[in-house]
Amino acid sequence: MTRGTIKAWYLVHKWTSLICTAFLLMLCVTGLPLIFHHEIDEWLDPPAPLASLPATTPTLSLDAILARAAAKAPGNIPLYLSFDEERPVVYVTSGPTPDAAPAQMHFLGLDARTGDALPPYVPGVMDFILKLHTDMLLGFWAEIFLGVMGLLFFAAIVSGVVLYAPFMAKLDFGTLRRGRSARLGWLDRHNLLGIVTLIWASVVGVTGTINTFVVPITAIWKANGLAEIMASETRTPLGRQRASVQAALDAVQQRAPGMKPQFIAFPGVVFSSKHHYAVFMKGATPLTSKLLLPGFVDAATGRLDAVTPMPWYMQAMLLAQPLHFGDYGGLAMKIVWAVFDVLTIVVLGSGLYLWIRRRGGPADQRVREVVMAGEP
Repeated sequence: MTRGTIKAWYLVHKWTSLICTAFLLMLCVTGLPLIFHHEIDEWLDPPAPLASLPATTPTLSLDAILARAAAKAPGNIPLYLSFDEERPVVYVTSGPTPDAAPAQMHFLGLDARTGDALPPYVPGVMDFILKLHTDMLLGFWAEIFLGVMGLLFFAAIVSGVVLYAPFMAKLDFGTLRRGRSARLGWLDRHNLLGIVTLIWASVVGVTGTINTFVVPITAIWKANGLAEIMASETRTPLGRQRASVQAALDAVQQRAPGMKPQFIAFPGVVFSSKHHYAVFMKGATPLTSKLLLPGFVDAATGRLDAVTPMPWYMQAMLLAQPLHFGDYGGLAMKIVWAVFDVLTIVVLGSGLYLWIRRRGGPADQRVREVVMAGEP
């Protein structure tokens, strides 16, 4: 590799790293407890006990559950209905309008067998950390900004690998040169840990970036993949009287045997059209449970308009969300994710240290140091 090529890659690595490092450190630090968010939530706020009933006790219809939820939040309309994976609990999210901001929404859990409301959900420390992690408490455009930082992080990883290649050609993998300057020792550690965490950091960086673009990705899906389905909205006006939500779920379940409901999106919200109940079904295995199959039921007539698989980019988004936090392989995978998260914090911190302790001089001199760093 010529000196000019090394210089170009060095500048890419330098500036992409410098621009994103502070934000990546914040994301790694806040992401560490979020890996164990389920366990921490249950420890800080154990779920309310349910009534002790026989296992054969039937559940109420979703329409009855929605009626009870409406009584608890008069004036609101249902936005989402979701199902607990471990307990017979149904969660209803409502708001004044379909496009209501999260702060305007009302979240209620109900026992699916009795319809009894569970104690109201009170946001805790993990909700604050999640909000800080996703958008720094600044809203949508801050979330997009962090997505751009994720792209710069990936560019820093790629350029770092390119710069490390000539270094690896001269020294054995894992070599830490001792008896030299402290800065050279940290350079060796930075390079070694960067390579060790390469795959993990790339996966988490890319999935994190995908997660920040949920809204525009979903908008593309609605504008393209759902165009034919949404065209049916002009045929039947949607009045105050709505079709049965339970019947809508039953109709979709008949078309998707062996699958379970994940959530139902009501007309006008992000994951539905202005006229449909969007019933999202999930598979029974750990992998297929992350891949959703939506069915669209006319909310005015109860007609099942379509059960259609999502396009690849929506499936990729659904897979990226749990993968970002290692939420696939149970506690063991979460521990692995946490270890790599800590190592990445060391990589980012050591990179910042190396820049602060730089020897000064133009880029050509910096390139010479990169070349000589591979000399034993």
